[in-house]
Amino acid sequence: MWSGPRNLSTAMMYAFGNRSDFAVWDEPFYAPYLAATGLDHPMRDEILAAHETDPLIVARRCLDTIPAQKPHFYMKHMPHHMIDGVPLDWAKDCVNIHLIRHPARVIASYGAKRDEMALEDIGYRQQAAIYETLGGVVIDSSDIRQDPDGMLRKLCDAIGLPFDPAMLRWNEGPRDADGVWASHWYGAVHQSTGFAGAEGTLPDVSAYREMVNSAMPLYERMKRAKL
Repeated sequence: MWSGPRNLSTAMMYAFGNRSDFAVWDEPFYAPYLAATGLDHPMRDEILAAHETDPLIVARRCLDTIPAQKPHFYMKHMPHHMIDGVPLDWAKDCVNIHLIRHPARVIASYGAKRDEMALEDIGYRQQAAIYETLGGVVIDSSDIRQDPDGMLRKLCDAIGLPFDPAMLRWNEGPRDADGVWASHWYGAVHQSTGFAGAEGTLPDVSAYREMVNSAMPLYERMKRAKL
């Protein structure tokens, strides 16, 4: 599952992780990304100490034995983590799904968690490039929030997976599979027991108009291919 930040990606990880036939992995390339770029993200030191920082080791594990001998493996990936030197060839052997969201919503949510941001931080350019390389299924998070049952059934059908109603509800609180960064980023989803309802009007992000204008063509291009 390829998704930019603040885009229902953790809720989707919880949905698939609530199935008895899935193991999950939370952003395995985040630590290699921080180690390589030197970026000062929230909890940087904790992330580097707790998670594997070698992208080659992470890439090998992506195609290794599935944890707990589960039949399926859900990997939550951020496109902007796939910088030069981080392998992508392993993903050709995976089912690739691309989760998208309107840029104004992403920027408003991301800005509430970080004081500074740039287009490179929210992954639209990188996600479009990965989609062009790997192909796959595209689904919009707004559609999932409006009709979780219907859209998850469509998604499962598109990837040849039986639908499981367990995907619609989960227990409140953190998960063992959460990355160490969860305490900073996952507050809202830890309070949830399912997908939130339909989103309202677009937030005012006029202060980031240039960033929205740059991201919109990339979002619209992928939106045309969505379920």
